[in-house]
Amino acid sequence: MSDSVFDRLVQRLREHDVRYDVLRHAPVFTSAEAAEVRGTSLASGAKALICKADDRYVMLVLPADLRLDSKGIRTRHGIRSLRFASGDEVGEITRLAPGAIPPFGSLFDLPTWCDERMAKQERINFNAGDHAISLSMRFEDYASVERPLLGAFAQPEAV
Repeated sequence: MSDSVFDRLVQRLREHDVRYDVLRHAPVFTSAEAAEVRGTSLASGAKALICKADDRYVMLVLPADLRLDSKGIRTRHGIRSLRFASGDEVGEITRLAPGAIPPFGSLFDLPTWCDERMAKQERINFNAGDHAISLSMRFEDYASVERPLLGAFAQPEAV
């Protein structure tokens, strides 16, 4: 991989004639920090999680104000074991640090499962391969390019 993840993502979006905005900012490490520096709602943040579902890795994309519904996913999709990938596994798969991963599993040969509540956002926002680079685009364009499996994968954060 000679091109960066950001370069590969931008190339893919250009190939599909997708409009997007890039914001360069101070590095952010939480969804709340990212929403603040972007001036956007937490719900519009597309949180990309790499998980191991039984014997395969998948990317789960959730609104940043929600958390993974592990039990629901296992029940609805007939999965026995679902866990977050370790930092080392994430690095091996993506060559990125957790939190810098864009919600495009296809960039890493992973299936992408996206919570259907992301579709309620006209625009989604996410880190684009770097903690200091964010990308914003219409959800409709994201879904058209990535073609994720849409479903119920998230639940409200515990209070």
